[in-house]
Amino acid sequence: MSTTYGNKRLVVGAHYGWRDFLVQRISGALIAAFTLIVLLQVLFTQGPIGYDTWAGIFAAQWMKALTFSVIVALIWHAWIGMNSIWLDYVKAAGVRLLLQTFTVIWLVSCGGWALQALWRL
Repeated sequence: MSTTYGNKRLVVGAHYGWRDFLVQRISGALIAAFTLIVLLQVLFTQGPIGYDTWAGIFAAQWMKALTFSVIVALIWHAWIGMNSIWLDYVKAAGVRLLLQTFTVIWLVSCGGWALQALWRL
């Protein structure tokens, strides 16, 4: 028999915290692994590193798929971070909405530019 003192706490809300926490950790690990892979490829490349070398690193289909995944992860990672900042520190709803809208437009534009650069190789 258990005794409960006081009211039972009812947790309500959107419950984004756990999902955002996991996305931040998983996307951060993916970005770190990608950085390590590219760094190792650059370190073990013989001779000068020019455009042809960089194009060669990213020309393989598996590397393009990994880079695409990292671009998506980076955008999602940045969105969660920036949205948390706007929600925590900007109290005026109109200003916060404007900043969130600008952030989405900026991140989508950067993602489009990165994908264009990737698929141009």
